[in-house]
Amino acid sequence: MVVALQRRRFTADEFEQMAEAGILGEDERVELLEGEIVAMSPIGTPHAWCVNRLGQIFARLGDAVIVSVQNPVRLDDWFTPQPDLAVLRPDVSQARHPGPADVLLAIEVASSSVGVDREIKAPAYARAGVVELWLVDLVADRLEVHRDPSPIGYRLIRLFGRDEQVSPLFAPDFMVRVDAVLGPPSDTP
Repeated sequence: MVVALQRRRFTADEFEQMAEAGILGEDERVELLEGEIVAMSPIGTPHAWCVNRLGQIFARLGDAVIVSVQNPVRLDDWFTPQPDLAVLRPDVSQARHPGPADVLLAIEVASSSVGVDREIKAPAYARAGVVELWLVDLVADRLEVHRDPSPIGYRLIRLFGRDEQVSPLFAPDFMVRVDAVLGPPSDTP
């Protein structure tokens, strides 16, 4: 006999309540994706150093932004990802998790999670209206810049290699060297 398993989806409110009640531990690395609680990949050394470099790069913007590292962003009732780095408006309310309108730039750093980041998270960020997403692909050794969000995904995706520079939409004069994001070539997987 074949038994069909029924899955129970959770809302973002329920997910937050589970964390507040201690059902989800403080150090437990989980995200809410499509209403499912998903364990995040462990943070490897190249990933951690890339996030550190991104934090230093965007910290140079000072009080003009809030740099949020690996913290929740509530996209809608079914998605609460934890981007590796989110650059937020400086006036975002501290009474709640940031929402799509608060995010100037979301950044996901990926090696083993590149498929999830590209196929699940990127469309969710776009549907929610996050203006710009950067996907740092440590395996391909490049930066994918996703812009022009729509209900079906980002309409503009551009790839940048080590010898190139890119500026975020919110700060067109702030140039970011891709090799500064990726780090020394010997440090990439």
